[in-house]
Amino acid sequence: MRAFSAQSRRFWRSALRSPAIVVGTALSLAIVVLAAVSLIWTPYPVDSVSIGARLAPPSWGHWLGTDHFGRDIVSMIMVGARTSIAVALVAVGVGVALGVPLGLAAAALRGSAVDEIIMRGNDLVFAFPALVIAILITAVFGPGAINAIIAIGVFNIPVFARLARGAALSLWMREFVMAARLSGKGRVSISLEHILPNIANTLMVQATIQFSLGILADAGLSYVGLGAQPPVPSWGRMLAEAQTMIALAPHVAIVPGLAIVLTVLGLNLLGDGLRDLFDPRLRGVRR
Repeated sequence: MRAFSAQSRRFWRSALRSPAIVVGTALSLAIVVLAAVSLIWTPYPVDSVSIGARLAPPSWGHWLGTDHFGRDIVSMIMVGARTSIAVALVAVGVGVALGVPLGLAAAALRGSAVDEIIMRGNDLVFAFPALVIAILITAVFGPGAINAIIAIGVFNIPVFARLARGAALSLWMREFVMAARLSGKGRVSISLEHILPNIANTLMVQATIQFSLGILADAGLSYVGLGAQPPVPSWGRMLAEAQTMIALAPHVAIVPGLAIVLTVLGLNLLGDGLRDLFDPRLRGVRR
């Protein structure tokens, strides 16, 4: 217990000394807090339209101004954060839940027909970007947040499958895995009890990075009208609606753009910091 406590203290000291982790965590938490607060409170209802206050600049009444319908931008950013986080979180969850087992199975059955089928299937999915997949899904089922989740989630599956397979392959020849095989354990139990815990840190770092890419993908899909549909606010659609009014009211485009940039930046910094923290070789190189 004491050894575990000392190791935990060293981990947190190293984390607090990493500027990337500190800044990334602060930015990410700020967005999460905004999204959480929007569940119970926003300065104005997001569907509250005031034509007399349309395109108003930032003021005490509207901290970041209003859009072309007179809707409060702060309120829309808060609810838009909730939408983006929900889409990206579920999409990454789909990628982890389906991709990691496929990658572990491919590594456990390396060189077999199962391995070949899984990896060629990954190559096939990689041939279609998330936007193309979303267009295909939308053509069949129509636009919406659910279809955006499916498109981003499907694209995440091969990412985690390849990562899990590559990380697992490097462990299958290690002494502790060979000892487990000699003791009579099967491939499934070895993958779950020995391989998965040892690649969990790598998967967590990748999940953080994919989460940021998921938010960016959701903004892109919403920008072209394939994401969450009105009246649900989304950052991408806010940008799309503001592009013709940049000269007249630049804040309408700047605010959602900054929200996307800061969120993606924070998650990427957090992912890079965690990668350096979990890999001593990278820490040594960067110092």
